[in-house]
Amino acid sequence: MKVEGWRCAACSASVGSLLEAHPGVRGVDVSFDKGRVRALFDPVTTSEDRLVELIEKRGFRVVARTSA
Repeated sequence: MKVEGWRCAACSASVGSLLEAHPGVRGVDVSFDKGRVRALFDPVTTSEDRLVELIEKRGFRVVARTSA
């Protein structure tokens, strides 16, 4: 996912920690420089929509989704 609104590396790290703690998430890769979040998750337990919702509740904006 492409994310906007990060002002520092701590912002992106907080998103990574938030997603890693969410049930069903198996791995997270966050890049502050690229404004990107990649998450590996169990679709039975959670969804991409839910992860977007969590990111946006944190105050950031998901501007693009890319599913692999």
